[in-house]
Amino acid sequence: ERSAPAGRGLLFLREEELRLAQDLLFFGYRDFTAGADAILADLDMGRAHHRVLHFVGRRPGITVGDLLGILGITKQSLGRVLTPLVEDGFVTQSPGRNDRRQRLLSLTEKGAALERRLFERQRDTVMRAYREAGPQAVEGFRQVMRGLMGTDARAALDRLEAGTKEAERR
Repeated sequence: ERSAPAGRGLLFLREEELRLAQDLLFFGYRDFTAGADAILADLDMGRAHHRVLHFVGRRPGITVGDLLGILGITKQSLGRVLTPLVEDGFVTQSPGRNDRRQRLLSLTEKGAALERRLFERQRDTVMRAYREAGPQAVEGFRQVMRGLMGTDARAALDRLEAGTKEAERR
């Protein structure tokens, strides 16, 4: 009796299971972003604006360079999104303390209020899903999502998590 190649019988490695995983990601992302998209559309903004608001809100005083690294976009692309956010009073730019050429980004009160609205809309969706799935599934989800990330994204996430832990200690 010959044995099947390693892993062949594992359900989660079958093509149909992998396609189902893609379906889950597509539908989950669509519905996760829908509420925030509606708020943003009323302001003539999109997901790129949301990403900037999110990460500037997570790391007040973040440099443009660090934000570019997190978002994985060009300076030109960031400029198209950041310029209106600054002009409309959602984000402030200030020169770096040591290097005046650096631009440090922070949310204004108006920007923080919008970021909070967006967060609360999505928080409710995530909280409901986490409650339904239970703690083991939540940990499994985190592991899978980290597994989907490339090295740069994991490093950026590690820096964000380290900054959050540091802020909690203060």
